[in-house]
Amino acid sequence: MRWEMGRRSENVEDRRGMRPQRIALGGGIGGIILIVIALLLGVNPQQLLQQMPADQTASQTQVQQRNPAEDRLAEFVSVVLADTEDVWRAQFQSMGRQYREPKLVLFTEQVNSACGFASSAVGPFYCPGDEKVYIDLQFYQELKDRFGAPGDFAQAYVIAHEIGHHVQNQLGISDKVHAMQQRVSKEEANDLSVRLELQADFFAGIWANHAQKMRNILEPGDIEEALGAANAIGDDRLQMQGQGYVVPDSFTHGTSAQRVRWFRRGFETGDISQGDTFNAGSL
Repeated sequence: MRWEMGRRSENVEDRRGMRPQRIALGGGIGGIILIVIALLLGVNPQQLLQQMPADQTASQTQVQQRNPAEDRLAEFVSVVLADTEDVWRAQFQSMGRQYREPKLVLFTEQVNSACGFASSAVGPFYCPGDEKVYIDLQFYQELKDRFGAPGDFAQAYVIAHEIGHHVQNQLGISDKVHAMQQRVSKEEANDLSVRLELQADFFAGIWANHAQKMRNILEPGDIEEALGAANAIGDDRLQMQGQGYVVPDSFTHGTSAQRVRWFRRGFETGDISQGDTFNAGSL
């Protein structure tokens, strides 16, 4: 990915090396965290973090030593974020809307957000309460080593997916889906979650299409890296790896094939109107 000459975003909050003063994860959360580690992307932090204690309100004041090796990766993240800003600003203008740029928070191990307390075990997440994306850069090592999805464009896909949730939040899609989930069965709520996540994958593809047109960012193999990341985190693949069998009714993010398909559709069409996963007959 050609990123070095790109603009750096001013919307990065670097909290690396800082921790909340009080940390108490509480009992019973371990299994849930393991599930979220597997799902990695697109986690609904409000559903996960509500299981944490309510007194996690301390400011992040305990400073740890920074990791200089991460500085270049932090710069890369800043460029990708800037590209998403440019793409979605233009997309919203074409719809007669104004795009509110989200913040992206870099943290180490633990962080407080408007959605509550989180550890790096939850993976990258978007919090609609403060319109911020949170990521511990060590996640990228896990993406490479544990899930076999290396490459800078795979890393960019992670950010673009979470920004896709910010787009859904601004367009009012997320609120509508969450309201509908309160009125339906668990299986139907899971299906709505899948459709929300696949649309975020589609929006990540939209970003890749327009960022390429704007800055010619792609190098050979980049799209394959993103598709590899999408494939690595499908519910079916993760369930098979984790428990040896698949339970489709419990899917919340979509199969590997579905995630690849919707990212590819976004990239190939570049047309936001093609991403209505909620009325798609077949995912």
